Amino acid sequence: MSSRPPGLERRIRAELEARIRDGSWPPGHRIPTEAALMAEYGCARMTVHKAITALASAGLVTRNKRAGTLVAKPPVVTAVLEIPDIAALIAARSEVYEFRLLSREIRPLRAEDGAEAALAPHGEVLALTGAHLAGGEPFGLESRIINLATAPEARDRDFTVEAPGSWLLHHAPWTDARHRITAVAAEATQARRLGVARGGACLQIERWTWRAGAGVTFVRQLFPGDRYDLVAEFSPPGAT
Repeated sequence: MSSRPPGLERRIRAELEARIRDGSWPPGHRIPTEAALMAEYGCARMTVHKAITALASAGLVTRNKRAGTLVAKPPVVTAVLEIPDIAALIAARSEVYEFRLLSREIRPLRAEDGAEAALAPHGEVLALTGAHLAGGEPFGLESRIINLATAPEARDRDFTVEAPGSWLLHHAPWTDARHRITAVAAEATQARRLGVARGGACLQIERWTWRAGAGVTFVRQLFPGDRYDLVAEFSPPGAT
């Protein structure tokens, strides 16, 4: 086998990347083996290996000894100060979204719970827990309370089809919001539902929303650390 021509490694990487980015190879697709790519490009194994390593470093592919090299599932990216519609974000990645309701209960607000008390001092809430799925695989978990004094229509929603967050964005507009973002380790039940190792690194987002001073909802969402990116763009004071 001849040594690689100048630039061939970059060409292989660029052509493989193009197939990934234009959707020819969707997330989860197994790319050709190094041997197959050697034959396709007429080059040495090291040339192909370096091209694939570069794709892995860029987060475009993942390597698995048993499954081979697969097209990576890109993390969802959202602005820190936005309240995203997870269903829409996943659909934008051309993946099928599903919300799986795990529990539903109408109960009094627990004023002794600081997170709930920050939403409202008292009242009746709809308490929900559920899982977000992307392409049939776990994407995130959430536990949520909805203040029925502010969003009374939620009382009659079962949320077995539409995710509560999506419904709220369209039916219970908010004027103020607060985020709290922390890194946490997955507990046993959380790890099982998310398909990660117990103690695995996760991103926890807590969010409160109000409308004209009245609490709308409090939600605590948990995502595996490699599946969600938070991004903020800003300028220094006085910048134009």
